[in-house]
Amino acid sequence: MHEESLGNTIRDYLTGEELVETSYEEFRQGLARLLVEERGYPRERLTPKVGVCFPAQGQDYTRMVDLAATDEAGRTLLFIIFCSGEPGSYVRESLAAARVYDLGPVPLVLVTDTRDAVLVAVADGRELGRGMRAVPRYEDLSGLAGPLAPLSDEALDRERRILFAYSEMLADGCCQGACRPKARL
Repeated sequence: MHEESLGNTIRDYLTGEELVETSYEEFRQGLARLLVEERGYPRERLTPKVGVCFPAQGQDYTRMVDLAATDEAGRTLLFIIFCSGEPGSYVRESLAAARVYDLGPVPLVLVTDTRDAVLVAVADGRELGRGMRAVPRYEDLSGLAGPLAPLSDEALDRERRILFAYSEMLADGCCQGACRPKARL
């Protein structure tokens, strides 16, 4: 299922900006609210709709990440990706996105459909938790986010190819972003 416009606008919980209401936007807003109100994330440490731009096949592609959480120094510690299916089936794509992020690899990924969730350590792909209780509290992020060694050029290329394969599967849908022409919503 691809993200579709619902023909309305809503106010973004984090930024206060008017957004096009889409079939997924209410889920993103619910995730942001959960993180701030129940898990202690400062609003200013959450960024919605972060583009992971990467080159493949002579083109620039983007995988949009629904939310990114940073520490006080501005280092991205967690990518949160909403999925419209079983969260486990999106883990490999999410790991690739975290590994090729142009501001440096992101140590943690949370994949959720807002009823279930999988928290994964990016360094080794190890599952750290499952279920909505796996959504980490902000105060615990630094302890969970272990160090990540930079990827070799060969490993980075492999991760880009994995992300490219997923991007092509989802072309013209929910994953268009900063490096591609804007999708019409």
